[in-house]
Amino acid sequence: MAKKTQEIIEIRPIDLQKVTIHVEGDTPLIMHKWSEKARKQMIGIQTGTDKGKKKEAKNPFKDFVDSAYFFDDPRKFPEAAAAAEEALNAEDYDEFYAACAKGARFGFPTTGFKQAAISAAYRMGWAKDKMSLRGAFFIEADCGDLVEIKSDIPVMREDSVKIGMGTADLRYRPEFRNWSCDLVVSYNKNGAYSLENIINIINAGGCICGVGEWRVERDGQNGRFHVY
Repeated sequence: MAKKTQEIIEIRPIDLQKVTIHVEGDTPLIMHKWSEKARKQMIGIQTGTDKGKKKEAKNPFKDFVDSAYFFDDPRKFPEAAAAAEEALNAEDYDEFYAACAKGARFGFPTTGFKQAAISAAYRMGWAKDKMSLRGAFFIEADCGDLVEIKSDIPVMREDSVKIGMGTADLRYRPEFRNWSCDLVVSYNKNGAYSLENIINIINAGGCICGVGEWRVERDGQNGRFHVY
């Protein structure tokens, strides 16, 4: 009778390391944060309390400001809020510029960068499934769930979108040009993926997926980036 052989498996301890990765945008980043107004409308529709209400007139500049992820509490910059409430078009950016000049900063959800990396790795065949990558590395937020975005002062863009049943609508959102950010990545040094692997995965995410609206993964050309 053949003797059973024993296999010894070495389980190495988790060794969490942190590294800062600088990311440079290759194409503009378009943000589209859910506004408080949109959230209330969704709740109203789901609860049936929004039926029969007259639709409010569109305020393009307010939609533009509300779609940005303010890195700091936007109440610190009343100029931005005043611009959104008072302006009915984008002809005058003075108050919004004043807020930016006083130090208003903007961010973007860290999950956007991680999901881009995971999706890219899966598409490239570097991982058998997306689940195996979710715990391989983490991108830490600078504030809340955001990483700070450094860029030129955002400009308002107008896009035509389909909202179902062939109906078109216009969306007004901020476009960030010449943008960059620093991603603080934590990973297990003794894990299945080396730091070089993780950097290559994040870089691939910027190339073939992107972040934000109209990104590559959503039939656009925006939100592309590379690890610098």
